[in-house]
Amino acid sequence: MDTPKTEAQLAALIKQAHVDKTPLRIRGGGTRADLGRPAQPASVLSTQGLSGITLYDPGALTMIPQAGTPMAEIEAALDAENQMLAFEPIDYRGLLASTGEPTIGGTVAANISGPRRVLVGACRDFVLGVRFVTGEGDTVKNGGRVMKNVTGLDLSKLQCGAYGGLGVLTEISMKVMPKPQAAMTLVFEGFTVKQGLALLRKALGTPFELAGAAFLPGATSRTCLRIEGLKTQVDYRMKNLAALSSGPSKIVTGDEHDALWKSIRDVAPFHGSDKPVWRLSVKPSAAADIAAALETALGAEAFFDWGGGLIWLQTPDATAEIAQQIRAEIAPHGGYATLIRGSAQQRAVLDVFQPQAPHLAKISQQLRDQFDPAGVLNPGLMAA
Repeated sequence: MDTPKTEAQLAALIKQAHVDKTPLRIRGGGTRADLGRPAQPASVLSTQGLSGITLYDPGALTMIPQAGTPMAEIEAALDAENQMLAFEPIDYRGLLASTGEPTIGGTVAANISGPRRVLVGACRDFVLGVRFVTGEGDTVKNGGRVMKNVTGLDLSKLQCGAYGGLGVLTEISMKVMPKPQAAMTLVFEGFTVKQGLALLRKALGTPFELAGAAFLPGATSRTCLRIEGLKTQVDYRMKNLAALSSGPSKIVTGDEHDALWKSIRDVAPFHGSDKPVWRLSVKPSAAADIAAALETALGAEAFFDWGGGLIWLQTPDATAEIAQQIRAEIAPHGGYATLIRGSAQQRAVLDVFQPQAPHLAKISQQLRDQFDPAGVLNPGLMAA
């Protein structure tokens, strides 16, 4: 495994791989090594040597870390200034039973976003600029330290969710946010899936700005509405949201509140198992019917985030027939399904990511040909 210490060393290694047509497996902290199709025979290129916070300006709400910087280091620096990464990235170690330390480069490359996305947007919405190395070994800088409207290609956003296939990130300029003064969660108990998701959609349609909207099934189901902001505002919004339903409810604060949303963020209900787990992005109004159909047909288990827009689905197995059934169920609603947890054998024979329509697949391949003409960066990770 090569672990370059500088961007120039990284570029030189990639340039040589391009010349030799040697496939490279790009690796950060290794916590999501089992996400995507299994690794093809390749040399491992680690970004962990590119570590450290280059610039942090709390007053300007801007941070520029190198790609291999551990998330724990970034969060510690932000905690000291009472700030945060508002997109609340998932820690996949519990779900995937992996070790290591997640890095900011891997987080951005996979566009990892958590429950607060329903209010503030995804990881990509907080990326101000990037530096990256193409598959030919060329260094590219795009964006800067402020959010502004410009013409031309937004290469920063293009790298988010590309899983290293369009370039290897070396540095990211991020927008950070102050932590909220107060945070509470209103929990309604005992609703059916349809009742709970209907309440979440109704609450999201109010002006009271939910920072989280999740439904957790169980013997006593929980419909969770998270509110953040100034203390007086939170109290006012909480009172109005409680009036949306006459069902039994309670307010959760403090450590219990934090533990609840960490559990939702990290998909804790499905920890400690090796059953396949799928991430379904769907139309919120269709979520209850989709989940019910799959639970009946497959014996699946589900819980819901983003007001029903995100379904975490655990199935007893992952076969071509099951994958087809899941994607056929969500197809009328324009959603997509990604296999997040599965064995190497399952991930080798299934479409881990939602198959693209032919015209989109053509555009994706054209982009890949432009940024990595020899196909040396993470070949086979997203598609065969």
